[in-house]
Amino acid sequence: MNIRLLTLFLLFYILQIGASCTKDATTPKVLLPFTLSNLQIDGIALGNKSANASLTPQITISFSEPIDKTSVANGLLLTGSTGNIPLNFSFSKKDSTVTISPTNALNYWKPYNLIINTDLLSASKKNLESSFASKIITQINPAPKFPTISDDELLTLTQKKTFQYFYDFAHPASGMARERNTSGNTVTTGGTGFGLMALLVGIERNFITRQQGVQQVNKVVTFLEKADRFHGAWSHWVDGNTGKVIPFSTKDNGGDLVETSFLVQGLLTVRQYLQPTDTVGNNLIKRINTLWETVEWDWYRKNNEQVLYWHWSPNYNWDMNFAMYGYFEQQITYVLAAASPTHSIPKSVYSNGYGRNGGIKTGNTYYGIKLPLGTPSPLFWVQYSYLGLDPHFSDDYANYWEQNVNASKINYAYCVANPKKYPNYGESCWGLTSSDNQVGYNAHSPSNDLGVITPTAALSSFPYTPTESMKALKFFYYTMGDKLWGTYGFYDAFNISEAWTANSYLAIDQGPIVVMIENHRTGMLWNLFMSAPEIQLVKTKLNFTP
Repeated sequence: MNIRLLTLFLLFYILQIGASCTKDATTPKVLLPFTLSNLQIDGIALGNKSANASLTPQITISFSEPIDKTSVANGLLLTGSTGNIPLNFSFSKKDSTVTISPTNALNYWKPYNLIINTDLLSASKKNLESSFASKIITQINPAPKFPTISDDELLTLTQKKTFQYFYDFAHPASGMARERNTSGNTVTTGGTGFGLMALLVGIERNFITRQQGVQQVNKVVTFLEKADRFHGAWSHWVDGNTGKVIPFSTKDNGGDLVETSFLVQGLLTVRQYLQPTDTVGNNLIKRINTLWETVEWDWYRKNNEQVLYWHWSPNYNWDMNFAMYGYFEQQITYVLAAASPTHSIPKSVYSNGYGRNGGIKTGNTYYGIKLPLGTPSPLFWVQYSYLGLDPHFSDDYANYWEQNVNASKINYAYCVANPKKYPNYGESCWGLTSSDNQVGYNAHSPSNDLGVITPTAALSSFPYTPTESMKALKFFYYTMGDKLWGTYGFYDAFNISEAWTANSYLAIDQGPIVVMIENHRTGMLWNLFMSAPEIQLVKTKLNFTP
């Protein structure tokens, strides 16, 4: 290569390097965004929601770079039902961390919203990359809301207030129990069965006179005699003025055998309470017998199948197609069907349907407690069938006292263990069953725990868990009473992690409270129902043993 070419090559190379260096020198640097890096409330990580917060929380917020202090008033907000909460601000870590606290103490058990928005600036005047919000629920007030009374007085007070749902709030024309406190003329057959048993408690506890109680029973019986029936079974819902069916759902507009069995359980208990030597009582006994004997339990076998069906409709026939196999809330339905003096089912239907020919048995252990049947369930499964049916018996599948006690203890043990870390769950705050919640209605249980405690779950478990239920009763009354205690006793449910309390009462939740507390105290409803001669006979038929 000649000197001239070599010189040109070197010159070209030097120019390329220079151009490259010039390009690097003029390329702008990438600016990192201004972001939230850490958030804590009283030293604990804060996500989208925090429950059980103190009334003077210290909220510490860290960012990726120092903050423009003049922007915090608009960029960091704590709001409540009355608007923005006045805040104190302090800074640390070269102003990249700010701690905020309310100027005045917050209120007990109220929701607040922490808002971190993009009005917040860094010291270099960058806006926060994205906003963030968190819901903060403050702790409940632990102070007693009512003067302390004896345990016995508290039980009586609870029964009396709850009883009033079935007497003071009974439908005026029919005497039936309204489905709930907002149901208007919609009355419920199963809930009325529970309410009839509550009437007896009201008489014996002197909440009303015997004459008042009998008059109420007469009103209910008179109504039931004219109400729509479907092969002897009543519908779930009825119009309390007309006696006409109100569909529970589109195709559920006919007979409901389970609700009918809850109603008949109450009617038979009342029949056993009435005095045949009394003219009015004797008349009611005969009329209750007619209602009982005209329920066509055997029709609900659907063409003599070896199982009972829950529903039948004159419009949709068996379209609901709910064959009652296995263990849930319906043992009383099979017992009454077998006990019927006029439309009885054979033991084979009980064995194949309810018992699944032995397949009903499970025997698994939860929290060290054996459960003979099923899995941990909503607690109404061990309550509705056993308001009158005394569970101190065994059949081919289980000892029902063991079943009901252990199911209740498992429900309690789950709440004490509190695997989902809901606030206040524990020895005094427990009880999962079907009830209202903050978004609707659900079957709450250990396998479907939404943070909702339902007072009837623990209170209707008094015969099974007397110590645990008394602790719950005191918590509901003394600690939660300002929010939970109303005209007809305890509202249906509450959720501490949402600062929510129901404003509803449901007949099927209120009734068991009155009845099962009485069974715990005196065994009255168990003794009355079990004294019925048909029930004594069916014990032999179904091979029940003490």
